[in-house]
Amino acid sequence: MYLGMGSFSYIWLIIPVLILSMYAQSKVNSNYTKFSKIRNTSGKTGAEVAREILMRNGLSHVQVIRGQRKLSDHYSPRTETVSLSPEVYDKPSISAASIAAHECGHAVQHATAYGPLNIRSQIAPVVQFASGAASMLTFLGIVLAYRGNITILNIAILAYVIVTLFHVITLPVEFNASSRAMTMLADYNMISEEDMEGTKKVLNAAALTYVAAMLASLMTLVRLLLIRGSSRD
Repeated sequence: MYLGMGSFSYIWLIIPVLILSMYAQSKVNSNYTKFSKIRNTSGKTGAEVAREILMRNGLSHVQVIRGQRKLSDHYSPRTETVSLSPEVYDKPSISAASIAAHECGHAVQHATAYGPLNIRSQIAPVVQFASGAASMLTFLGIVLAYRGNITILNIAILAYVIVTLFHVITLPVEFNASSRAMTMLADYNMISEEDMEGTKKVLNAAALTYVAAMLASLMTLVRLLLIRGSSRD
């Protein structure tokens, strides 16, 4: 049995993904910081932007709450709540308007039964379990594979198939929410054409992190498949 080739191949596969992940995170931080310091044309805070977008879309029942941590912004389909981090909730910046609109884009997706969001919500509990077990299963699976037993490794592979599928489904959900955000901000005259450049940079950088996460999960899956293949040699 020879497992070295699988690990060696994986290194060359994962390096570009690691570089992309670091680049994406750097762009998120730099664009968020830059456009957090620039006031949006409407002068509305993230909370005000969110409430107006929700109202215009007949979603006044969706609550907009102030979160606790930086970049913790999210929409919860279960509670129908848009949670905005303090800087987004309180500030009238381009970053705040962009992120608030993006999260409201998810609320609109939910209200209109957007397919990919529904699928993601339905499989989320399974993914949470698979993701939590994946690391331990991977470790045990690789150890046992060296001894000729690939049963646990196969279970780890299944877990990463589920996690990777979740990341794949997440991509259209996030890209669509950003597209809706830019359209709504423009249609409701919340930002100017000049602001839109900053909005695109903020949202595109965030989207890149989801691409990187999907590729990282895919590369881990490829690694496990390579190890399983080499364990049979």
